[in-house]
Amino acid sequence: MIKITKNNYLSAFAAIVCLLALVRCIHPQIAESPQRETIESAQQLNADSSKQATIETVPKETARTKPKPPQELEETPVAETPVTPSKFILADGSLVKHPIYSVPKYLEAFPDSQPVQERAAARWGVPPVNNRTDAESRKKELVYMAASPYYHVDVLHRSVPYLVPRAAVLLNDIGRAYYDSLQIKGIPLHQFIVTSVLRTKEDVRKLRNYNGNATENSCHLYGTTFDICYNRYKTMQPPGEKRRMVQNDTLKWILSEVLNQMRQQGRCYIKYEVKQSCFHITTR
Repeated sequence: MIKITKNNYLSAFAAIVCLLALVRCIHPQIAESPQRETIESAQQLNADSSKQATIETVPKETARTKPKPPQELEETPVAETPVTPSKFILADGSLVKHPIYSVPKYLEAFPDSQPVQERAAARWGVPPVNNRTDAESRKKELVYMAASPYYHVDVLHRSVPYLVPRAAVLLNDIGRAYYDSLQIKGIPLHQFIVTSVLRTKEDVRKLRNYNGNATENSCHLYGTTFDICYNRYKTMQPPGEKRRMVQNDTLKWILSEVLNQMRQQGRCYIKYEVKQSCFHITTR
């Protein structure tokens, strides 16, 4: 039996290491791990699959045909949005021109008498104003109404340009509705003219000297009433633009339609004043 000593063990170990090194030099693939080969094979398979999928998703025409230059590309027509006909717009997109009806008879359409309007004025208005100084002190109860794009205020000699808020809103709504009516009827824009607003007791006393329609207990004292003349209008004509002339009667017919609608909605009382050529209007 051979005795293994330390020197014999080291000599044998060194000889085996040299032998293995010689074998690896002759056959280097022996040192490669089988697991590594499996991973590399899987990676190669995935790469080939991705490449094949990319090739299959590209259309054959794209692969064989060169892209057209930008100037040769056909423009895709934009589909037009169809116009839905309504009472304001026709199927071709043009505006519907509404006819002018006016009212059958002015005195019958606007019959509200002075007593009827006085009751509404007392309900919604301020206490009667004594004079111009008193009117200036009522600015917390009254609003200035002479600056509006929807109507024109005449030069006021026997009244001041103030109304209670309720009446000021009514006047503004009449002006807007009048503009709308002119537009849909194909008439150039005009402003109606306000000729009288809030009167003081002093104004009423002076006015009664030459105006028989002016009463001592005038509705104008309460800031709820205003007058719109029906025989004069202000043309809204931009600088450099000359608009066609419109007869005052035509504008009066359209204004009467608007006022008649406001009265039917229960927003005001209206009296047709023949001698004063105006619509006498009180909020309600």
